[in-house]
Amino acid sequence: MYDRFEARMIDWMVANGIRVLRVSLGIVFFWFGVLKLLPGTSPAEALAGATIAKLTFGAIAPGPASFALGLAEGAIGVALVLGVHLRAALALLFVQMGGTLTPLVLFPALTFSRLPFVPTLEGQYIVKNLVLVSAAIVIGATLRGARLVERAVGSSPCTAPSPGPLRSSSSPSATPFEGSTHVGPPLSSPTRWCSPGSRP
Repeated sequence: MYDRFEARMIDWMVANGIRVLRVSLGIVFFWFGVLKLLPGTSPAEALAGATIAKLTFGAIAPGPASFALGLAEGAIGVALVLGVHLRAALALLFVQMGGTLTPLVLFPALTFSRLPFVPTLEGQYIVKNLVLVSAAIVIGATLRGARLVERAVGSSPCTAPSPGPLRSSSSPSATPFEGSTHVGPPLSSPTRWCSPGSRP
């Protein structure tokens, strides 16, 4: 019984995991971006503004810098939630994330209570962005059709599974995933990445 439950859960994760990751990442960006548009509501507002001001050698003051960052994050969030203009959104996200990590170097006294292993609350806020970057990389991998597919044990990635019972088109796992159709092997099969350019 547990195996059947686990198999169904994995089926659901395969079919929906990337979409859930994209939408949840978008919600985080939109939420944090909106906070930067409302003065005094974002705990990262001062540090973000000071960072951009320092990176631009004072050409952009901290206040306008924080506002511009909020607009960028909000736009990234909307694009991710709606699944539109993803290439532009992810490109902007990676640029923004590169800047977000710089306070660890520019303001070590604010981001670490003990270098280099004990970050302050602000430092922890920044370090967790590594998870957001990783999520963006996974989403970016799907832009040219890569997807999670189920794979029969012993078969090569991106090839048809060994002969076995196929699910009917009414099976939940046969639902198109991110624009692609896949009819998978038995429920207990593990999952692998499959890209149109992959070779076994």
